[in-house]
Order: sequence, then C-alpha cells, then structure tokens
Amino acid sequence: MPYRMITALFAILFFIGALSGCATQQPATPVQAAANASAEPAFEPFHDIVDMAFVQQHVSIPMADNVMLIDSRPYKPKYVQGHIPMAVSIPDSQFDKMTDRLPADKNSLLIFYCEGLKCKLSHKSAMKAEALGYTNVKVFAEGYPKWVADKAHYPSVSAEWVKSQIDQGADMVLVDSRPKKAKYDQGHIPSAISIPDTYFDKQKDQLPADRNKLLVFYCGGLDCKLSHKSAAKAIDLGYTNVKVFTEGYPAWVAYAGKASTATVAGTAIKGGAEEGSIDHAEFRRIVAESPESIYLVDVRDADEFKKGSLKTAVNIPVDDLEAKIKTLPADKPVVFICGTGARSGESYYMVQDVRPELKNVFYIDGEMTINKDGSFDLKKPI
Repeated sequence: MPYRMITALFAILFFIGALSGCATQQPATPVQAAANASAEPAFEPFHDIVDMAFVQQHVSIPMADNVMLIDSRPYKPKYVQGHIPMAVSIPDSQFDKMTDRLPADKNSLLIFYCEGLKCKLSHKSAMKAEALGYTNVKVFAEGYPKWVADKAHYPSVSAEWVKSQIDQGADMVLVDSRPKKAKYDQGHIPSAISIPDTYFDKQKDQLPADRNKLLVFYCGGLDCKLSHKSAAKAIDLGYTNVKVFTEGYPAWVAYAGKASTATVAGTAIKGGAEEGSIDHAEFRRIVAESPESIYLVDVRDADEFKKGSLKTAVNIPVDDLEAKIKTLPADKPVVFICGTGARSGESYYMVQDVRPELKNVFYIDGEMTINKDGSFDLKKPI
C-alpha cells in the first residue's frame, strides 16, 4: 500500500473516531471519569511513512552501520514469537530506558514498526526519537502483519521461543545451516539436524514431506547468512511455515547455557496456545455469563479507552501499569486486553517480573476491535 494512502487512511480513521467521540454517551463510571479526565490529545500518525519496498531495500545481513530497524512491540510475547529479520527490540513502553541501544550517529536511518495500521507504538517511538535529535526517522505503518503476509518472507524468532518449542515437544524441524564438521559436530541446539547451506540441494531429502511442517533454520548469529539462504530455498521448494532463529547458536548458548490456569466460580479457565493467554471462546463465555468474575484491565491509552471498552473494564495504560501492579486484586483472575495482543501480552509479563506471586493472570492474544457499546470482535493472532 503506497505511503500516501496509508497516511490518508490514518487521517480518516482518526476523523471518524473524533466524530464518534461527540456522540451522546451514558454517564461515566468513576473509573471511566478518571480515565477521561486524564485522556491524551487525539493521536496523530508520524509524518514520514514508508512502505514494504523501502523496508526490503534496507534489510541486509548484516545490517548497514547507519541503518536500524526497530520493533516497537513488547519483547514478550510479540518480538520473541516473530519479528522482521535483523530488527532490534526497543518496546515503546521501555523506550526511555533503552535509548542507549540507538545509534550514536543522529543522522542514522531509523525505521520503526509495530503491529500494523491499528498500532500506535511505532509512531510514538518515532516521535520520541525525533525529539532526541534523530533526523532520518521513518515508520513502516503496515508493520509486522504486512511483512508476514508476503509468502516470500519469513519471520525471525528468538532464543526464548526456540527453547519453549523444544520444551513443549513442538512438531517442528530445527535445522543447523552451519558446516557439519567445523560447527555442528562441535556443538548444536538439541534436536537440530544438520543440513549445511552449502549442501542444501544435496541433502534436502532430510526435510519433511509435509510442506506445511514448521521449519526453523539457524546458523552462527547476526552476521551469518547461511540460515537465511537456506530458509529462502525452503520457501522456493514450497514450504509454507518457515522461520529463522537469526541470532543463532551464540544466542542459544548464552540463553540456554504454558499455558496458565486459574478458576472462576470453581471452574478452570482454559488457556490459549501461548503462555499466559486465555482461550478466545473461554473469554467470550466469561464476558457473556460472568463478567464480574474477572478483573478486566484495558491497557490501551486513555484516548483509545474513551472511544469504547468492555463495560466492566478499568483503564490502566501499559505505560502506567508497573507502578500500579501492586493494586491488582489477588482474589479473582486478572485479564489484560488491548487492540492487538501486544500491550496486553507485555502487561502479563510485566506482572510476572514485578509480582510473580500473582498467579491468576491472563491476556488476550489476538486482534480485538472494541465498539463503543462494549461489544467486541476478536480474531486469532497472526
């Protein structure tokens, strides 16, 4: 989608949102009133939007010294599960704490992205970078969903994700693309098979017959192209579920050297596929039958919450959550929601770090569209 069309789409969406905000509303609850009082000004998209072609021409292995691709989504659960290859993780909520990861040269090209056209995180981070004096800042507004929608592209995953798949006995084939004698035989990730990229064509019969099987390639780290070359060859062969562990074996050595459960009215809550997530059907059932049985926290920004949220939800923006985690109740399950599963997932992991004894905590992993009347649509995550 051309960047002019993207910018126009943002303008239309925010104009409609502004009009809807003028509609007659029901009296606000005390919680909503407090949120409305502290509502942020209407969000404006970043002024310099780029498209897929622009991103593609700047992604290289290794990356050029004067270019940085930045994932503004939460590290967990989003970045570890999948990101654009060579992207650096600087979550927007942690931006001020992680500015040391930005390049020293303020003229460097910075390309921010997040979870697509409905996600504000990359825009917010780009504005912060400009405020720090960076002069060449862009936003890939279509973000990660656009990247993975292209069948020729593959996502990168992190060491945490690879280990979780191994621990869970996931149905995947892990492929070491490094030379066998010089590297694989000296040490490799458990369960990995050796298919050196140099001999890929001769040894491709080791790959599964099922073209939908999950394949994860890795090699020697961020400067190593072997796994990326092998992944591209696998896609050319028709494999549809290909990923690359870009940081590779060095990151595995450094790192490696379930679904949660709770009860509501005596009934176990069914978790989703990812750690800490709640099953979508289960969430819909609880909201319909016993919404007061959970403590529902909308972690979107105040201006988003004001446009509509679930009737029992309280608003604690993720940027403010860390200081308020101690106030979360321990006598009922806590469920975090947002628009894409990014901020809600980050909230879940923030609770694990700050208040690990709080066990009954979940988040919605998926795209959630919330209407002004409190109804909502929920789609599976990408």
